Amino acid sequence: MRKLTGPLKTVLAIWSALIAAFYLYTALFGILQPRLQRGIHMLFLLPMAFLLFPATKRSPKEVPSLLDALLALASTLPALYVMLMNENLNMRMTMVSPVETIEVWLGALNILLIIEAIRRVVVPAMAILVGLFFGYVYLAPYLPGIFNARPMPLARLVETNYLVTDVGIYGSITGITATFVAIFVIFGCFMEGTKTGAFFTNFACKAAGRGPGGPAKIAVVSSGLFGSISGVASANVYATGTFTIPLMKKMGYRPQFAGAVEAAASTGGLIMPPIMGAGAFVMSEITNIPYATIALAAAVSAVLYYVSIGLRVHFIALKEGLKPMNEDEMLSWKQIARDSYLLVPLVVLIALLIIGYSPFGACTASIAATFVLSFLRKETMLTPKKLFKVFESSGYNCIMLGVCCAGAGMVVSVVTYTGLALGIASAISGFSGGFLLPALVLIMITAIILGMGLPCTPAYIIAATIGAPAMYALGIDPLPAHLFVFYFAILAEVTPPVCIASYCGAAIAGSKPLATGWEASLLGIMGYVIPYIFVYNQALLLQGPAWAIVATALVLFVVVGLTASSITGFLFKPLRLPTRLLLGAATIGLILLAADEKLLAAFTPAMAVIAAAGALIIAFLILNQRTVRAFMAANAPRSRSA
Repeated sequence: MRKLTGPLKTVLAIWSALIAAFYLYTALFGILQPRLQRGIHMLFLLPMAFLLFPATKRSPKEVPSLLDALLALASTLPALYVMLMNENLNMRMTMVSPVETIEVWLGALNILLIIEAIRRVVVPAMAILVGLFFGYVYLAPYLPGIFNARPMPLARLVETNYLVTDVGIYGSITGITATFVAIFVIFGCFMEGTKTGAFFTNFACKAAGRGPGGPAKIAVVSSGLFGSISGVASANVYATGTFTIPLMKKMGYRPQFAGAVEAAASTGGLIMPPIMGAGAFVMSEITNIPYATIALAAAVSAVLYYVSIGLRVHFIALKEGLKPMNEDEMLSWKQIARDSYLLVPLVVLIALLIIGYSPFGACTASIAATFVLSFLRKETMLTPKKLFKVFESSGYNCIMLGVCCAGAGMVVSVVTYTGLALGIASAISGFSGGFLLPALVLIMITAIILGMGLPCTPAYIIAATIGAPAMYALGIDPLPAHLFVFYFAILAEVTPPVCIASYCGAAIAGSKPLATGWEASLLGIMGYVIPYIFVYNQALLLQGPAWAIVATALVLFVVVGLTASSITGFLFKPLRLPTRLLLGAATIGLILLAADEKLLAAFTPAMAVIAAAGALIIAFLILNQRTVRAFMAANAPRSRSA
């Protein structure tokens, strides 16, 4: 992103603040008609993509080139047309009414400009992906079997991507971005403006910093708290990693491991309720499942993911004798309690969502609460100057999401009108032989590939467009189906070779990006296991009898502990290879148990209570290993004197 100076910097700052103000205005006073709301959204964001992001590494870094200025100006024309012609376009019949010549030209221009903006702002891989889907439209008539589709003239291709409001550039996905997602981006910027992110880090320091290898645990806790609000894993890494990664290296962690911990923890924030990087709200809109149901269903899985990473760093710290943070490097509990009022907006958000307010209304009320509470202290006070910076940052943060989701909308348009999703569903069913597990593996691979390099929301949308129909065809319910593709679209952020969050962590840590990516994938291994379990056993999603939910959670808690121990090679003391293999075998057996509802039926409520007591004992032993070692030493048989 360019660092502009002079009058142009001021003009773009005002331009960016205006679009954020527009989002907040419509949240307060009502959303405009679809083409108007989405048209204004694209009118502001698309030109900034060309003015702020260079075309190549050789492009000017301080000022836009003449070509950038021309592309920015051209990008305003398609949005202006759909806004000015809104009434006429509302009256036309899709795929029946003729497409005017000017609409073909403007639509084609809009498609090409968005692909170029994606190349600049996101990653070239996504631009290539969108281009491949358009290429499929022209190749489909010549393809055999399930991938064959009727030819689509250019005018109709432009119509389905430019003139309609259900899919395409100005479709429902862009509508979600211009309303729900944008307002949560603004909320996140308000939270940053009042130093709530710093509070998360300070709280994590005090809560986790005093244990062995405290800095890594700080990364796990703070990234989980902050990442749920941010919605972009790479942004999470830079927001918390600039503090935690140098601290981890200072305390003795390998640079590669330090970068991997931050990448895995920051990515996990996107699956952590209540906000889930705005993913829960997008999923609710797509599936018509209430937000509260989605957030509640995802809670246990997210906790298990973070417990898994936390235990890994804990065992590494004990194995390598890493020390905790110094007490003088942390704030006192008294100071943290004094700053805890910064969490009130989050409490307001969750409370309003639970009692039935819309995400739009709940988030707007939380923004208002953040603004009011900022005046309780001078350093957090949102003065007019600070408030302008918050709005400016909000607008800039929406650029990537805006162009990404417009591109995702075009992918959905192609998939919808060619029937490609049904073709892929049939192909997956055919390749898997009708068996669920190989089909899930194929869907996992598809979701990871489609999610590589993308922010949370567009990654999920594209993966769900392809993967969800395939899972429906396998008889899987909408909630586990969408959470399955949601998990793997997000885990693409740490899955090599295109592991953007790992690359960001490696850049801060000074380690090799690909090696950091592999280590981050290993740290987040439970994230690859959990989706399979909740597809087979929906008790993990809090669906079903209470005893089954408790039994599943407890079994998986033990799985998390054994997995961390077997991979790390430590439990009370360093483990030899045969012991690690034995623990690994036990882990696999417990995973199969957790995924089988009939086997878990053997866990009666009474046995669940016993299992709970056992799990608590295991937790105590893991987290208090100094006490355990002292007890073992005191009771060890003493050698007899000669």
